Formats: sequence, C-alpha cells, structure tokens
Amino acid sequence: MTNSKKVALVTGASVGIGRAVATELAANGYNLILMARRASKLTELAAQLKDEYSTQSHIIAVDVNEHEKVVTELAARPAEFVHIDVLVNNAGLALGTEPAQSASWSDWYLMIQTNCMALAHLTHVLIPDMLEQNKGHVVNIGSIAGNYPYRGGNVYGATKAFVDQFSANLRTDVLGTRIRVTNLIPGLLEGTEFSIVRMHGDEEKAGKVYDGLEAMQPEDVAEAVRWVISLPQRVNINRLELMALSQSAGGFAFSQIKD
Repeated sequence: MTNSKKVALVTGASVGIGRAVATELAANGYNLILMARRASKLTELAAQLKDEYSTQSHIIAVDVNEHEKVVTELAARPAEFVHIDVLVNNAGLALGTEPAQSASWSDWYLMIQTNCMALAHLTHVLIPDMLEQNKGHVVNIGSIAGNYPYRGGNVYGATKAFVDQFSANLRTDVLGTRIRVTNLIPGLLEGTEFSIVRMHGDEEKAGKVYDGLEAMQPEDVAEAVRWVISLPQRVNINRLELMALSQSAGGFAFSQIKD
C-alpha cells in the first residue's frame, strides 16, 4: 500500500490523553502507530478511526517498559509505517500520594522506569531515522508536577522534571536539523485513568480529586498537540504549560518546626 499520509506514533494510546491525541491526529489526516498494553482497546480504537477518518493504524500491544519487545515490534512494522513524523511520548503514571518517608519504593521504581527510562528508550530508538529523514517532531507529555512541588509529589514530580530537561537537551542536540521537540505540560485533568491508577484502584478516592472543580479534559491536551505540530517548520514550541482555569500555581507552604 502506497501511503502519502504522515505517520504518528502515540504511546499509551488505549485511554485518556493518548486515545484523545490519536483521535485528534486521525481527524487531521495522520495514520497511526498505536502503542499500549491492552490490545483489545487498541483494536477497538483502530476500527473506530478507520470508520470515521479512513485512518490506517498499526497496533503494537506492548508495555513500554519491555524494551527488547518494543524494539522487536517496531522492527516488524509494515513499510508504510517505517518513517515516523510525530512521536507522542504519552505513556506514564503516578503512584501514591504519600510523603517520601512513607512512600513505596516499588511505586517509585515503576514511575522512574515508565516516565523516564521508557520515554528515553523509545526516543533513542526512533530519533536516528528522524535525523536521517531530516524531519520529525517529538512531543513529550510532561506535567506541572515537574514544575511545582507539592506534598506527596516527590518522585512523580521528579520524573516529570526529567521529561522537561530531557526535552530541552534533546532539542539542543538536534539543533540545525528539521527535528522539533516539545514538552507539553498539563495540569489538573480528568477523564483519564490517572488518579485511579495513582490511588491503586480506589475509584472513590480518585473521584474526590476533582470534586467541585472544572478540570481539563483529554481532548484539551490533544488539541494542544495538534496545534504545536501544525505550526510552520520554522517554529518550535519548546514547552507549553496548560492549566484548568480552576487551578493556579500555589504560593509557598509554611509550617511550624517540630522539635
């Protein structure tokens, strides 16, 4: 099959921000490589996008932390999906809200592996072809947790600070080419599994995070992704921070010191 459409690879494409980004890009003429763990959800999404937008999708059902399997699956992708124009590194998670002194080490480890190592690994795998083609856009989905500290944010915030600095350094490394790099930094957002995962499946507790607040939706982030990749090639959005109107960067925290 000869294909003149651009190709975007979206990680964490089965739900939430990833699904919304995939849908937005399909609506704007992209074919897609859909990567996530749950094959059934990817198959459902691919069928929906083909029906609505005539989108061709290649499904890779894999955990992004399985580095060797990621490489194997990518190497086996069909010829029409070989050259990737846009990489959206969306897969990520937060686990727990406890302060550092009582947090779970296994939670910390998985956040570092997924939010830092997996993101860096996939970028490392795909950036050489972008450089060879002298075109491409890496869009990393960060978080305001990487910009503003809050109680219980500890390692999650640190992983998102990594995403921001990694994006900036990658942008510097590819200076002089047609490769663009953006860190998209959303704040309070519902309509995803983020808080359910963070609360280890406690849906009631997760729901209370958004009580009385008008949070952003995944489609808002997807629209931002579409915008940054649609700008003229001479423009690179280094970082773009998005907050719900009901959210603001808080002031300094104060507390009496216990002796």
